[in-house]
Amino acid sequence: MVRRLAGGLVRSGIETHVATTNDDGPRTLRVPCGKPVVEDGVTFWYFPRQTHFYTFSRPLGTWLARHVSKFDLVHIHALFSYPTLPAAFWARRRGVPYIVRPLGTLNEWGMRNRRPWLKTLSFRLLESRILKNAALVHYTSEQERAEAQLLQETPYSAVIPNAIAESPDGIRSGRFIDRFPNLRGRRLVLFLSRFDEKKGLDLLLRAFAEVAPRLPDLSLVLAGHGDASFVSWLKAEATALEIDSKIVWPGFLREDEKSAAFADADVFVLPSYSENFGIAVAEAMAAGLPVIVSNQVAIHRDVAKAEAGLVVPCEAAQLAGALLELLNNAAARRSMGDNGKAFARSNYSEAAMARRMIAAYNEVVH
Repeated sequence: MVRRLAGGLVRSGIETHVATTNDDGPRTLRVPCGKPVVEDGVTFWYFPRQTHFYTFSRPLGTWLARHVSKFDLVHIHALFSYPTLPAAFWARRRGVPYIVRPLGTLNEWGMRNRRPWLKTLSFRLLESRILKNAALVHYTSEQERAEAQLLQETPYSAVIPNAIAESPDGIRSGRFIDRFPNLRGRRLVLFLSRFDEKKGLDLLLRAFAEVAPRLPDLSLVLAGHGDASFVSWLKAEATALEIDSKIVWPGFLREDEKSAAFADADVFVLPSYSENFGIAVAEAMAAGLPVIVSNQVAIHRDVAKAEAGLVVPCEAAQLAGALLELLNNAAARRSMGDNGKAFARSNYSEAAMARRMIAAYNEVVH
């Protein structure tokens, strides 16, 4: 999202720099550190992390202390991570206004289930002050804003959705199925996201187990990757539910592969227990694919408003009912797919996001 935002700003005539670490999950990026790297007009500055936990980077803090005053505005992405601290501290010390995008870190589910005691302590001591001193808090959905404000009232905030990559037209259907010939002649339910317990995969497996006996030509595609122990649990659960033979696990899909999967699928599903935006849902809509989402996916109101799919509570039976409803109604799938494509291109495009972001920047700076 940051790359799309930065690219959109540069194309609108705004000089944009991104300061970050070389963190890449368990590994580190193979990039030059401490030197400017220009990509598509955006200047990236990478700094080595010293720890994986909390992504501590002393060189990043030093660079911010020296360079923040050269900028008109700082846009901070995420909380509960070291880079946020020096960015907010030095921006305030140098008199530069800053914006914070919490990145879903303040959602109720995350605060309850991700190191809750440590997060609560950190929020009271650090993050609450960072938010209080922000010129603006940038949320990506109304639901994210509502959940965050249960913790702390932020007087200045804006809802600006994430931007998605433009979905190419004319993707030939059948390209994804060519990789998995056993899917030929079958209808496909597609899940595409990170494998994590909050994504509602347990609900999806139980719902699919209920639907599969009624629709013998149905297959489930679970695209993504995650913690090895969780993936093992998912596969064991699929075996216990006797649906393992109807599931394909293609792994992480890159852009072309993702577009091919969207083109060949009949329905996209994301039944998350918590989702501060739902970028995969927006991408599926842009590709013309009808979607089924839980009412905890933050853009579920957009899905309902656009009539681009169905919204269900986090219950396996309700999810199964929605799957049957869409899979048995080809006309509804076509109509919802068309509606979702039109809505996504009007509201989630890079150009639309850049326009709204620049308006917010101008309001803050002036």
